[in-house]
Amino acid sequence: MNADLIKKIVEGALLAAGKPLDLARIENLFEEDERPPRDQLRAALEEIEADCRGRGFELQQTGSGYRFQVRQDLSEWVNRLWSEKPKRYSRAMLETLALIAYRQPLTRGDIEQVRGVAVSSDIIKTLQERDWVRVVGYRDVPGKPALYATTKIFLDYFNIKSLEQLPALSEIKDFAELDPELELALSGTGGAPVAANDAIDVVEPVAPDEFSLDQETDGESDMVSQLETAELHSEELDRDELDSEELDADDRISGTSNE
Repeated sequence: MNADLIKKIVEGALLAAGKPLDLARIENLFEEDERPPRDQLRAALEEIEADCRGRGFELQQTGSGYRFQVRQDLSEWVNRLWSEKPKRYSRAMLETLALIAYRQPLTRGDIEQVRGVAVSSDIIKTLQERDWVRVVGYRDVPGKPALYATTKIFLDYFNIKSLEQLPALSEIKDFAELDPELELALSGTGGAPVAANDAIDVVEPVAPDEFSLDQETDGESDMVSQLETAELHSEELDRDELDSEELDADDRISGTSNE
């Protein structure tokens, strides 16, 4: 099969899929007797990426594979296709997600010790419903607390291939000013957070694919020069809504008044 046809097949599949495709999935587009080697598939992907330069969309590799997406600098205009405004998340939720992303795997007790307040069940539930975090094991201590880590969908949403491409904390504007203690905990200079009742850090074994966060081996890792989500995190932290704990408190006060 000639290279031009392979490129057209891969390009068409990426356009039709509506979700990222990894190399293994792209390989399955071809019958065994006509399947090109991976080097040839990578070459086709590189050509497609080059063809997108100067256009309104690009070929991006994320945690789950390759996908076409609108260029970030055009989002202001393209977003007007949808009337709904992007959902904003509370500071409590973003801090919880940041802790899991930078220090995973963590238990709920670990997060609570760093934040200094209880973690609402609604926060964990929302992160799991969005498939941004999942349980990857249990700490071998009384109570068997669940250990949380991020997923490939988390990587896809924030447009990165692996956790190594998360922005350095120094790149997240005003993070230290917003919460110096949290910034210190995320940076690791204060040691990994461990809840008082979770002193033993033994994790029950999980299946190998249960905690596979990076894209399956696909050549050398290309580091992103600057992650746009750093600014997203900062803006949402500055303008977030009341967090879940405050909302719960308001509900309790309202209930008491009605009585």
